[in-house]
Amino acid sequence: MTAPRLEIDLDKIYHNARTLVTLMARVGISITGVTKAVLGSPEIARILLRAGVSGLGDSHIENIEGMRRARVPAAMILIRPPMPSQVSWVVRHADISFNTELEVIAQLSSAAHKMKRTHGIILTVELGDLREGIMPADLEDIVQAVLCFPNIVLRGIGANLACLNGVSPDPGKMAELSMLANSIDAMFGPVLDIVSGGNSANLEWALSGAGVGRINNLRLGEAILLGREALHRQPIEGLHLDAIELVAEVIESKVKPSAPRGEIAQNALGHMSSTPDCGDITRTILAIGRQDTDPQGLIPPPGIEILGASSDHLILNTGNRLLSAGAEITFQVNYSALLRTMMSPFVELVLQSQGDSKYMRA
Repeated sequence: MTAPRLEIDLDKIYHNARTLVTLMARVGISITGVTKAVLGSPEIARILLRAGVSGLGDSHIENIEGMRRARVPAAMILIRPPMPSQVSWVVRHADISFNTELEVIAQLSSAAHKMKRTHGIILTVELGDLREGIMPADLEDIVQAVLCFPNIVLRGIGANLACLNGVSPDPGKMAELSMLANSIDAMFGPVLDIVSGGNSANLEWALSGAGVGRINNLRLGEAILLGREALHRQPIEGLHLDAIELVAEVIESKVKPSAPRGEIAQNALGHMSSTPDCGDITRTILAIGRQDTDPQGLIPPPGIEILGASSDHLILNTGNRLLSAGAEITFQVNYSALLRTMMSPFVELVLQSQGDSKYMRA
């Protein structure tokens, strides 16, 4: 088996997804399984559906198209506002898209009319994290306009928090979203069947016992794949933290000084070294680097320290352990490392289930 590789345990992902679906169902919240971190993998998408998610969400229409071509039987939701250059693509492959711009919704309407399709819209509301979203004061006017577009159905409203500035989806923010939903339904009739509160950062709120109000959907990816909530990256009780692991191979292991020797300038990536002198250590090099992953997002085994990385080398302090070339070291990954590693063509993907392995990319 070659390295580097991502080992993806489908049974553990199923367990995580099923556990979260069950927990959220107790408070009346459905889960949209988010597939963007796994590039819309049809195998993982089917596992999420088997676990009971209500639909699949992705920020790239290319991933949604791939799942469609693989005949994944699910409602598909584009969770990033569509690019105007892709509106026909979005209407063809996505059932619903999150939107903030009337001009884009008008283009979606025109594309849907030409294709004799109906496209669902969820309006994203800005609640303070300052990524995408309609200002609350403008929401009623936007809803009124959306309701007039042909071949467009307003399905709901939603919010996104914690992704850019780390603003927490606390009870106050969720109450604000619920009040906006109530206001829209009071003015226009019962037009909203989805109130999507957010992402894996919402789990602390959802599991706190606070009333959920009108919130009836969350979009979960990180929590399912990595077993952690997304505010403080704390483990979620009962979930696997090792459903996805990165395995890398040793190409050198030698006792060397801890500090560099010579005049210090910028390294290959434009950084300046400030390594303290701690005497000789065992420096072990793995055949993976910043081109393939986010070194700061790797969690090494106990007793091993990540010292740094270049574009294609990861350097470790392995204590008093000299390792043979060809030895392998397994890391847990955070969300940043997972995103980058999935994108690297040099990292093999291995899907495992009940002892069987399937190689997805060599």
